[in-house]
Amino acid sequence: MSVLPYPPLVEDAKFVVLSDWDGTITDKDSNDYMTDNLGMGYEARRALNKRVLEGSITYRDSFASMLDSVHEPFEKCKEYLRDNIGLDPGFQKFYDWCKANGIPVIIVSSGMAPTIRAVLSKVLPADADTIPVIANDVRFDDPSDPNSPWHIVYRHPESGFGHDKSKAILPYRDVKSKPTLFFCGDGVSDLSAAKHADVLFAKVMANGDSDLLEYCKRENIPNVPFKDFNLVLEKVKEVVEGKSVADVLKEAGN
Repeated sequence: MSVLPYPPLVEDAKFVVLSDWDGTITDKDSNDYMTDNLGMGYEARRALNKRVLEGSITYRDSFASMLDSVHEPFEKCKEYLRDNIGLDPGFQKFYDWCKANGIPVIIVSSGMAPTIRAVLSKVLPADADTIPVIANDVRFDDPSDPNSPWHIVYRHPESGFGHDKSKAILPYRDVKSKPTLFFCGDGVSDLSAAKHADVLFAKVMANGDSDLLEYCKRENIPNVPFKDFNLVLEKVKEVVEGKSVADVLKEAGN
């Protein structure tokens, strides 16, 4: 059960895009970047990621450990991310095409909505306050003092994911329009959503890392690997124009 509200479902769409934010829509993962530079550092953070993939720790607990290692005030963290996080090189074109064609794009993130909106205010200012964001939130030890210690508020605190992204996708299976569902992701926070999209796009980082792709190979989950949203745009266009999902997945090697 979610302790945070959801935006209303888009009931009449024939196609819906749901996408992870960090490292997928953005050019780098903001929470990893913050942890690597303001918290425990890269090596300790990657060790936690690997433990999640191995199943020895939940994503929820590993992510809490990452954020707990950051002791800067939250407003400084937002400013730091706004200054250092950009968009995937193909996302603006993809997003503009989706808007022009009435295809909703919904951000589904295991990060925190306030930091996402902060980065959006720089990279997508016209839509920063209106694009749907399904994410976690933040609380302060002293709500009247934004400089007091802060903590993540998980959308699904009972889930090992903290935010079970499948719960953002599955309701679209029951809407009357029965839309084709696209999901884009890259990492361990996307594992709960991986099996539920019609077309899963698994992002591969410039250094070759893709925890989601590694998981899909292990679990035999069909997917389309991509390096940037230019390929996502190409493949979504093909489906919208009539190519079958099966053919798109087959051409990607599934």
